[in-house]
Amino acid sequence: MVKVAVCDDDVELGAELERALIDVFNKQNVKYEIDVLFTGEELCGQMESGAHYDLIFLDIEFAKDKINGVEAGRLIRDTYHNNIVSIVYIAWEKKYSMQLFEIRPMNFLVKPLEYGKIENTVKTYLKISGLFLREFTYKKGHDIFKAQIKDIVYLENSERKVIIHLANGKKEEFYGSLKELYNEQLKTCDFLFIHASYAVNYDYVTAVKYNQLFLTDSVKPLPISPNRRNEVRENYLAIIKRRRV
Repeated sequence: MVKVAVCDDDVELGAELERALIDVFNKQNVKYEIDVLFTGEELCGQMESGAHYDLIFLDIEFAKDKINGVEAGRLIRDTYHNNIVSIVYIAWEKKYSMQLFEIRPMNFLVKPLEYGKIENTVKTYLKISGLFLREFTYKKGHDIFKAQIKDIVYLENSERKVIIHLANGKKEEFYGSLKELYNEQLKTCDFLFIHASYAVNYDYVTAVKYNQLFLTDSVKPLPISPNRRNEVRENYLAIIKRRRV
């Protein structure tokens, strides 16, 4: 899930940018949420209240706001100590390069905005964040196959086989060791190894209870083995904390 903020006092431009972003994220098959805001003060107020954003499209000049885009960027970096969020500045002309240097923006887009540049910016963010073209590889006999990490809900070990449960409802089966796959590929992709038989993608988890884990759009929970309960809970909370930095 990518949390996006569009912050511009031009209502029409904000709506246009939101439509473009919806189209780009849908094409990339990436889940997203977009908040459209109209002042630097509104953006800062949201973040002070605990709102988390991964990507911010931020206008530099606001007609009536006391906090312009540059000041908002400084607050995000220096006051809120958020050095993770990617900031993309938007303005009618490029004349702020030195002012923006210390804020470390990911990109600068000149109005009127072009769809191609918006799309390239999103693709760049997805590559930087590891959400773009991150792949899981597996073998069937002598053949090697690939699946997008973002499309995997969980992996199940059944006898000597590993079953990949995909978000579209399909399944893939192959012979292998779930423990080895987790250690070699899945551990760094925010998967939770909840049981000798299950490794689950954090992005599809809705709740972790004492001995069960619940998934998006699934009535039946998955069991958490007794010897993994503390580790699963610690890893789950660690992922939440890291993603909210």
